[in-house]
Amino acid sequence: MASSTLFGVAGKNVLVTGGSRGIGLMIANTFVQHGANVLLTSRDPKACEEAANSLLANNNNSGSSSSSSAPTTAAVHHVASNVSTREGCKALAQHAHEIFHGKLDVLINNAGTSWGEDPGYDVDARQSGKMNWGWDKVMDLNVKGMFYLTRECVPMLTRRRVVDDADDNKGADGDDDVGGKGGNNNNELSTAPAMDPGRIINIGSVAGFTPQDAPTHAYDVSKAAVHHLTKKIAADLAPRGITVNAVAPGYVPSRMSMGLSTWTEGEGGVEEQVSGTIPMGRMGNEDDMGGACLYLSSRAGSWCTGVILNVDGGTVGAAQIPLSSL
Repeated sequence: MASSTLFGVAGKNVLVTGGSRGIGLMIANTFVQHGANVLLTSRDPKACEEAANSLLANNNNSGSSSSSSAPTTAAVHHVASNVSTREGCKALAQHAHEIFHGKLDVLINNAGTSWGEDPGYDVDARQSGKMNWGWDKVMDLNVKGMFYLTRECVPMLTRRRVVDDADDNKGADGDDDVGGKGGNNNNELSTAPAMDPGRIINIGSVAGFTPQDAPTHAYDVSKAAVHHLTKKIAADLAPRGITVNAVAPGYVPSRMSMGLSTWTEGEGGVEEQVSGTIPMGRMGNEDDMGGACLYLSSRAGSWCTGVILNVDGGTVGAAQIPLSSL
């Protein structure tokens, strides 16, 4: 099989949450470069529009970005959404259904947030009063939002008929047509194994394996939850012809990673200091993030599910106990 076929994603419909900046924008740009149709979303309408226009400009696309439900000749669409709520997830799935005419090939659950505060173990520690708010904010978006959007998009991603499942297109509340008026009709699908399954890729973090030396308790826990939930949902959805995997990035230049400057000490900027702790000697980039997602979305990655793929320059896999410091 030719590499362009084995690793190709041309013509696939891809939804990227948190796609207006950082890792999400890197992933979206990679898919557009390789001919996929992309719907990117974040909370900020202006940021979504600017990101979509930058993708079109970067890839010399002659079409125009669109925030409407009507398809255009362009491969890039955008819409503002709030995937930290069930209602927001349902609305986004409905919009994706309209944009992609009921067929979604790849869902990238990238939207995420962080929050950090001294845990206040000491009796006289200062309490900001934001701890409950911070934990809820992180878990609502990073974990619950990922679950609810996945649930809403399952009908559009299903590639294999579920036998004797009368409630296949019903939500937990008894609503018909989860994900926007039906998605793929279960009765029209084959019971044979899907050679090109639907794909769900959750963006985790190395912090889900190894806690950071910073008071990012909620974030680190949320990413560990993302990894475990990935495996749980992978088992649920394999019979429906959907793979579910996670990419666990190491440190990549972004607004979130630059925020670590609050907790770093010593000379040099965050990028220089962080790079010095990575076995491969550098932070990650667009090719690293996008390439991993391309693999998991292509024919080459169609037999992988329940995998947590570290893309981290060795931060987790090549870590060693520093005996010289003992």
